Amino acid sequence: MNRSSFCFRSVWQRCGTAGPVPARLRDRQGRPVKENETIRLSGWESGGSEMEDNYIKSVDPTSPLRGRTEIGDTVVSINGNAILDVLDYKFFAYDRELKVCLRRPDGCEYEVQVHKDEGGDLGLDFGSYLMDAPRSCANACVFCFIDQLPRGMRRTMYFKDDDARLSFLLGNYITLTNLSEREIERIIALHVSPINVSVHTTNPELRCRMLRNPRAGESIAVMRRFAEAGIVMNCQIVCCPGLNDGAELSRSMRELEELWPAVHSVSIVPVGLTRFREHLYPLTPFTREHAGETIDLVETFSEGCLHRYGSRIFFCGDEMYLKAGRELPDEAFYEEYTQLENGVGMLRLLETEFRSALKLADEPDGMDFTIATGVGAAPHLEKLLRLAREAFPKLRGRVCAIENDFFGRSINVTGLVTGGDLITQLRGRELGARLLISQSMLRRQEMDFLDDVTLEQASEALGLPVYPVECDGFALCDAMFGVLPELRVPERAETGEQFYRYNQN
Repeated sequence: MNRSSFCFRSVWQRCGTAGPVPARLRDRQGRPVKENETIRLSGWESGGSEMEDNYIKSVDPTSPLRGRTEIGDTVVSINGNAILDVLDYKFFAYDRELKVCLRRPDGCEYEVQVHKDEGGDLGLDFGSYLMDAPRSCANACVFCFIDQLPRGMRRTMYFKDDDARLSFLLGNYITLTNLSEREIERIIALHVSPINVSVHTTNPELRCRMLRNPRAGESIAVMRRFAEAGIVMNCQIVCCPGLNDGAELSRSMRELEELWPAVHSVSIVPVGLTRFREHLYPLTPFTREHAGETIDLVETFSEGCLHRYGSRIFFCGDEMYLKAGRELPDEAFYEEYTQLENGVGMLRLLETEFRSALKLADEPDGMDFTIATGVGAAPHLEKLLRLAREAFPKLRGRVCAIENDFFGRSINVTGLVTGGDLITQLRGRELGARLLISQSMLRRQEMDFLDDVTLEQASEALGLPVYPVECDGFALCDAMFGVLPELRVPERAETGEQFYRYNQN
């Protein structure tokens, strides 16, 4: 089940219908929306040019609208609710019985009756994923990773999104600093939940300084409004030594705890600093000692939360433990693995899955292999390889840690390993019959690295097939034993920039 389907199911179970709506809402003409009135989303502006990206680009073969609408038409409304973006489309298309109003390019409108399964997809693909322009970030955060990118990368790498719709649909983190009052009210009225919030600090003055946005301090009040409305929030704190650590981190945890259970989880991750920081805010990286002190602070506080609420709420990312040189907590510590995609418990889950996979594994194919990974994760993958060899002595393979010369050697996460570094550091070495890398190194749809080296180029330069493996213990075990993922190289001419507008890593 993907994130968006899960979220919309939970939304509908909570609110049941599109209304009633708060009395303060107003439509496009400024008229108050009456209590119990059906929500007409023409009352919220889309934030982009009207309907430019709303045209139907393709219709899936299984769509209930196949043969009843055409490429180039636009969706005007569903059950009387205006459709301005993907959030409206997914929310109001959930029902079994729909009246879909569409508009042809010549302006002629027509209505189609649809009968489908509750929650079933209408099967329409639009000019852009959001059916609207993405909302860019209004901040200039002192720790922004995109500001630390080198010049010369593809243009879309430098786009900073801060879009509440992408938070709900794709799990992106947002700062809440560019939400209009109408957007805040829409989130509350539609019960858009959960959303992921980059908090960083609950100190309004410090948040303004760190995000370099005079409105940044207002977002904490927005979070309180969301909490009162029952909107679930998973939060993130990018911890910067000397700014929002220590006493400030303690304050943030105390004030976020007050919003529980609406604040469901909070991850504390160390700031990432590349070598491209000339003329940027002077930040210092975490030392081994300071990372350990931060872990102690967070774990002590979270232990109290566990006794009070039955949940730790606050978790340090795996990278903090790696920087501190500490063992990761056991599996029970991570509860539901709520912040897995934010690097919290990822390595622990990988090991748990891998151990389970070993119990089901057949004999390996006997072919020699290499696993290439980031410096931080390398010791953990070496541990998994040792476990596999103990169970299957015929297994032949090795782990190679790739130093990040592209971004700087202080960056040690696997997902930021580039194709150039992979080739430079592995060329001429004994690699065996296949090279296994993490899927996180690649842009999923185009299968190329962050430095635009393609998977095919890496394979050709190293003289062996390169297999991207999902971050999953079962998939890793399969690949090590010779059950390999399918290599599907995309048609490069078919891909465009649209993907990168929303998935930049």
